[in-house]
Amino acid sequence: MPGAYYASMDITTAAAAGGCVLRSEEGLRAAHRAHAGELYRFALRQLGDAGTAEDIVQEVFLRAWRSASAFDERRGSLRAWLFAIARNLAVDHARSRAVRPVQPVESDRLVALAGGDGGFDEATMTAWTVEEALRRLSEDHRVALVETYLRGRPYADVSAELGIPVGTVRSRVFYGMKALRLVLDEMGVQL
Repeated sequence: MPGAYYASMDITTAAAAGGCVLRSEEGLRAAHRAHAGELYRFALRQLGDAGTAEDIVQEVFLRAWRSASAFDERRGSLRAWLFAIARNLAVDHARSRAVRPVQPVESDRLVALAGGDGGFDEATMTAWTVEEALRRLSEDHRVALVETYLRGRPYADVSAELGIPVGTVRSRVFYGMKALRLVLDEMGVQL
């Protein structure tokens, strides 16, 4: 069993095997143990968001696994190769944020989408309108919006409850708001 062979050696020796370490589950786990902490700290310093840093580290190892045959020990160490992947992902993330910056909507504005002076009838209609608009969203987006905006829960709590990274919750909120705006526009609600 080749995986057991790589698991029994240290990561430096395994890396000298020319990327083979990344092809086995045990070797990939060893690489993760050896480098994930440093990669996380690097991504956190670059991006300033713990959830996004976790996503970057996960993506680094996914790409390394997919491209294991491209790793060449003669060109550099495994650590250097993983950091190059992390750097590229951090740059890509920063560029995508510059193109589509997050535009949070105030929670009171979300609740008061129908406008008016806030009488009981208008409040009821607003609640029904928002409820109907939320029903038209995907479940992932709906849960993220309800938990963060309407219930006012922190992203970290929602991510822990759902078992997903904080960055994924933020992404679902961002795209959920975009979808909610489209749904409300289709319903004739003016924002």
